[in-house]
Amino acid sequence: MIRIIKAVVLALAMLMVIAVGYRATIYKLDNLKQTQLDASPITAKMRQTQLDCLARNIYHEAGGEPFEGKVAVAQVTINRAASGQFPGDICRVVYQKNIIYERVLCQFSWYCEQATVKKPLNGPVYTESMEVAKKVLLEGFRLASIKDALYFHGDYINPGWKRERVAHVGRHIFYK
Repeated sequence: MIRIIKAVVLALAMLMVIAVGYRATIYKLDNLKQTQLDASPITAKMRQTQLDCLARNIYHEAGGEPFEGKVAVAQVTINRAASGQFPGDICRVVYQKNIIYERVLCQFSWYCEQATVKKPLNGPVYTESMEVAKKVLLEGFRLASIKDALYFHGDYINPGWKRERVAHVGRHIFYK
């Protein structure tokens, strides 16, 4: 009888240790999760700024393109920010300028044209560009063919790039 009582007490003790350990682990994980949320570098204001920059780039680069063309341009912009070869912020990618042989070159040609730096004039096209920006940036919508693309140009020009072509969407050709 004493053996049975000892076995039951031991089993209960083990259950209590497991329960306490489980609760402690959950408590630690919840605290860690909250700490990560509190320390997140992205604020609502920063996210809105990124959306505005992305929408403006979509508007100027692909305003007349179908939905897929707008998504592709947005995706290249985000791919650049994530690549490590360009600035790590969407706005800095959009507004990046380089000086090559004493000549200022913009990553996106519309930014070098001062007349288009102003607020977009075509409201419905800008609204659609903002919707695409939200889908791509906030919802993670992607085109599989543009997964690795970092560059594009209009299909009406030939820059002579020696890059690997990955897709032709709308009026743009995309490259790795």
